[in-house]
Amino acid sequence: MKYTSILGITAILSMAFSCSQKPTQEPIKEEINLMIKAQQVAEHKGQPVFHYVLDNGTMQVELSNYGGLVHKIIAPDKNGNKENITLTFDTVEEYLSKPNPFFGATAGRVANRIADAEFTLDGTKYTLAKTNGDNHLHGGVEGFNKKVWTPETYSNDSTVGVKMTYLSVDGEEGYPGNLETTLWMELTTDNSLRIRFESTTDKKTILNLTNHTYFNLGGMKRDVTDHEFQFWADAYTPVDEELIPTGEVKDVTGTPFDFRTPKILGDQIAANGGGFDHNMIMKMERTPEMKHFVRIKHPESGRVMDMYSDNAGVQFYTANFLSNFSGADGKTYDIHWGFCLESQNWPDAINHDNFPSPVLNPGEKYEHTIEYRFSVEK
Repeated sequence: MKYTSILGITAILSMAFSCSQKPTQEPIKEEINLMIKAQQVAEHKGQPVFHYVLDNGTMQVELSNYGGLVHKIIAPDKNGNKENITLTFDTVEEYLSKPNPFFGATAGRVANRIADAEFTLDGTKYTLAKTNGDNHLHGGVEGFNKKVWTPETYSNDSTVGVKMTYLSVDGEEGYPGNLETTLWMELTTDNSLRIRFESTTDKKTILNLTNHTYFNLGGMKRDVTDHEFQFWADAYTPVDEELIPTGEVKDVTGTPFDFRTPKILGDQIAANGGGFDHNMIMKMERTPEMKHFVRIKHPESGRVMDMYSDNAGVQFYTANFLSNFSGADGKTYDIHWGFCLESQNWPDAINHDNFPSPVLNPGEKYEHTIEYRFSVEK
């Protein structure tokens, strides 16, 4: 297979290094090899679409600058067997042509739902596309998940990644302001996938960015009801029949949302009447400190994923609306075949004065970091 860079030349960036030497009585660690491969796989609206493979010698993360998306995560189980642990398509052409439930995508400008597809800023009402019943979902008809981002590869002693940029012009999908966004997606030597966003605007606007990867730590063999979850969340935001927050902040005590001690997902889904699509409250306001949000373990494979973020909430979604869906590698995805942990501000925050504000002003910088840390337990 031929790999090319943005400029059309070979782009296999590799680096090998040894950990600092230990005292002689301790074994010397094996070398860690970081590598990134880039291949142009398609063109969309006159812009090149690239497939990237980030490799640290233990696991691989595959990315695309179409939609700023995570395509696959190849991770070992407790026996060293490597498998893809995300819901995805085989090719980028399928992302371009098939109905897509935001597999791996960057969702924006505003992730999640905005009630009645409208909001008001400084007395001006802005009308958005109704893409989820009467409501607005994940940025509109052509949100950030359908844009080709401008990519640039990078690496250092501990990470290898792709930096992507996108300019959302004033009025795009109904939102005010020229919004410049930079997205970094990188794999570290300690098996973490780190996703970082930075945005600035020239006009007052609203913003809520996230990544929408669907995970299945079992390697896509069955649904995720056998996974064990623990959330460091004391409260959640209840929703109405259209999955719009009611404005209430509710204690998880005595509810199926209480994952403060490890729980088997299938038991909690049954207790909640069919699944989750709710905001778990991690902070009462957005602050720069990284917090341990969630720990998920798949007992059979031994795979463990710990999620950290500096945002205020995480939308916990258990693929309630997937049904007989054709995915990658000949798999058919069905209900609860994956779960999403969408680190973000609270949904519909612009319409609730008691929620953390999603407003971004000129001269301010929006910053958001997510880390998914992978390990195994035998």
